[in-house]
Amino acid sequence: MIVTLIVICEVAFWVLLAAGLALRYIAKAPRTGAAVLLCEPLLELVLFVVTAIDLRNGAEPDWKHGLAAVYIGFTVTFGHYTIKRADAWFLHRFADGPKPSKPPKYGMARAVHEWKLAARIVGGAAIGAALLQLAVWYVGGGAQSGSLRDWQLRLGFIAGLNVIVAAAYTIAPKRPKEVPPGRRLMS
Repeated sequence: MIVTLIVICEVAFWVLLAAGLALRYIAKAPRTGAAVLLCEPLLELVLFVVTAIDLRNGAEPDWKHGLAAVYIGFTVTFGHYTIKRADAWFLHRFADGPKPSKPPKYGMARAVHEWKLAARIVGGAAIGAALLQLAVWYVGGGAQSGSLRDWQLRLGFIAGLNVIVAAAYTIAPKRPKEVPPGRRLMS
């Protein structure tokens, strides 16, 4: 049931996003569109409540409950960013807005972008790990919460890996490929 609910929440996220932006830019109803977009956090709340009820009703904590916590954590940290990016694209596509900027490819600007991405990932991992810890306490810890603790370790690994990637872009910033002498780019 939990996995199905996670899939439903993910699909509903994109449906609400598309509906909110369509109302805002195509139907010219910005307030209604904003109201629809403000419903997005309710999806995570529903998933959180259903997961807690499932555990309270005696379900054995397993990977599904861990996945729910991870999904909530990353949706909290990436949801607003995703909505902003989609909004910029929709504005450009349907309301003659400026073309959305792409993430930088090279140099320190790319390193800054990678650090911002790493911060979102670390934040999502921290929220997920905190929710997992609450679930461990909720079910009483012990051997039955091993699956939840495994998720915490995975989140720590993912967060650490992304910090390493951001540090690598800082230490050795990616540079554009140089054109060998004698070769010119076609324009």
